[in-house]
Amino acid sequence: MSSLCPFAKLASAGAKCPVKSDKNNSTTASCPANSHHHKEDDAQQNPSMVPPKCPFGYDSNTFKLGPLSCMVCHALLYQTSKCTPCSHKFCKTCILRFKDCPLCGADIEGIEPDDELQALVDHFIDGHARIKRSHAPGDEEVTGNKGGKVIYEDVSMERGAFLVQQAMRAFRAQNIESARSRLSMCAEDIREELKSKEDNQELSSQLGAVLGMLGDCCRTLGDAPSAITYYEESSEFLSKLPKKDLELVHTLSVSLNKIGDLRYYDGDLQSARSYYARSLDVRRSAVKEHSAVASQVIDLATSLAKVADADRNLGNESMAVEGFEEAIKCLEKLKIDSEEASLEQRRLSVLDFLHKQLDDK
Repeated sequence: MSSLCPFAKLASAGAKCPVKSDKNNSTTASCPANSHHHKEDDAQQNPSMVPPKCPFGYDSNTFKLGPLSCMVCHALLYQTSKCTPCSHKFCKTCILRFKDCPLCGADIEGIEPDDELQALVDHFIDGHARIKRSHAPGDEEVTGNKGGKVIYEDVSMERGAFLVQQAMRAFRAQNIESARSRLSMCAEDIREELKSKEDNQELSSQLGAVLGMLGDCCRTLGDAPSAITYYEESSEFLSKLPKKDLELVHTLSVSLNKIGDLRYYDGDLQSARSYYARSLDVRRSAVKEHSAVASQVIDLATSLAKVADADRNLGNESMAVEGFEEAIKCLEKLKIDSEEASLEQRRLSVLDFLHKQLDDK
């Protein structure tokens, strides 16, 4: 799963993407609906606008997500389960890996569902940041503040980023069902937004990225058909967008390659090659516009290798050799700064693979 938050671009100046800042604050995340980049001064300057507030009335000074989070995966509880006899609570998937309670060390004699706590978690997620996702002309919300009518600021980014954050935490801890559940909510929110904003490229880009993450979840769970469905839908959304954004190009090409990989492993080499070739076309176009971006050149070489490998397995040896040789030329011409050690390591790794392929011909 990609570590890039599809909602990062919507953050205001100085705001941090919750996915990227997660490492420094994994267990004490404050309520994202109360992000302080909505200044009180803004509301004072424009009395028709009020800062978004958590529907539960919590703020970053009084509430932490700890009581609703699993101490194993550090994400909000999913299928909450209580250990007996110690009564400590975790996600079902997380606690099934242990024989002793990871919190107190007591022997786990049994596991019981905690429907009451799970209902509270679900209620929190369902209400979180749903005050108003947009303020199109004519949108109004009545509040108890002197009976006046106000338009709430857009808080869709906070909810989307929050759900992706929770999904990323769960995915890293191998609680895939939890990750899939949160991402499904996020995708549902964006689809709802797109009903009234069909041409919104930012929303389409976000949905494409989230669908790709859902594909990763299904792939990890061994559900290849569902993974392919998500990757194809992701590709469909992203293919319609301008290819100026390199992150978008990368997400699109990776989704196409992942479909190709699943087709390849299923023995459908012709279909696999078709998807690899589509990914290659996307990356060729990107390199034409950004020939100095080393990561794009390495991606191009990787796609050339995938197409060539499919050609070899289809019996087209001469085409395979041409593809491997072109990929080698791309990487040998590529100059990478000494500061980008990880990219250089990746370049050498792909180059080593390509040379071995030619040695095997």
